[in-house]
Amino acid sequence: MVKNIVRDIFFLRQRSHPASKADLSVATDLMDTLKANTEHCVGLAANMIGVRKNIIIVQTQLAPIVMFNPQMISHSQESYEAEEGCLSLDGTRKTLRYNSIEIEYYDRNFRKHKGTYTGFTAQIIQHEMDHCKGIII
Repeated sequence: MVKNIVRDIFFLRQRSHPASKADLSVATDLMDTLKANTEHCVGLAANMIGVRKNIIIVQTQLAPIVMFNPQMISHSQESYEAEEGCLSLDGTRKTLRYNSIEIEYYDRNFRKHKGTYTGFTAQIIQHEMDHCKGIII
């Protein structure tokens, strides 16, 4: 189901709780909401649709990926300054992002995955993971 985007800064600054199999419907809501906002959205965190769970969705070149409980295992030493927008905020803001990141996460079947991401995909993942930590650009 397409959900409204939360713009309440107090809510967005709260840390998300670990996700479980009981939260699988949130993945569907994230997918539907991303699809409804596809013209100006490349990723979402569950708190952006009102759910304080550690779940994100990231639009990759191939297809959207839902990540339950993503954790950064490592990152490159190199970083760069990015200018990012967010559906929950007006305008854009500058932030630092790592060039390359290694992430562990669980898929919709709660199978564990590990992946290395670079470029724009890595930037999106970092942005959405920050949301889950209550960090707003």
